[in-house]
Amino acid sequence: MKFCSECGQPVILRTPAGDNLPRYVCEACQVVHYQNPKIVAGCIPILGNQVLLCRRAIEPRHGLWTLPAGFMENAETLEQAASREASEEANAKVSLDSLYTVISLPQANQVYVMYRATLLDPQVAPGSESLEVRMFREDEIPWQQLAFKTIAYTLDFFFKDRHNGHYGLHTLALLRDSPEPSR
Repeated sequence: MKFCSECGQPVILRTPAGDNLPRYVCEACQVVHYQNPKIVAGCIPILGNQVLLCRRAIEPRHGLWTLPAGFMENAETLEQAASREASEEANAKVSLDSLYTVISLPQANQVYVMYRATLLDPQVAPGSESLEVRMFREDEIPWQQLAFKTIAYTLDFFFKDRHNGHYGLHTLALLRDSPEPSR
């Protein structure tokens, strides 16, 4: 950050009084510019014994598979964001079930929040950010072609929980050197 979004003057990086982290501060108007993690909201759309995946039409990770998810917008709830992303990426109508995974990515300043969801209509189609959408059984998941570790972990938790007959809430912090899930 170089300039204040309030007054347009240059900002400096310093630790404000009463804080413990360096922040961008405008010396002209004294506004402290906090930068916080972005929330990625999404879901695992389920129909019978299959889950819906989207093949990405955009970077990062163009051409790889993911669950419908994306950045939360201002003035929306987590649930609205997860439902909107399913609609935007796969033209999918979903009913959200329980909160399922919360995965922190401190190196990317992101937090993934994923819900289990019931796919209400099997008629799905790629949105503008997807090359294709498809339903997959567990044995068909393209594990080596998943776009993000967060998605691999979410799917791994889901299939293990389905086999156990109990779905819990999974929280995890993925660091740069975190391994892929055991698949």
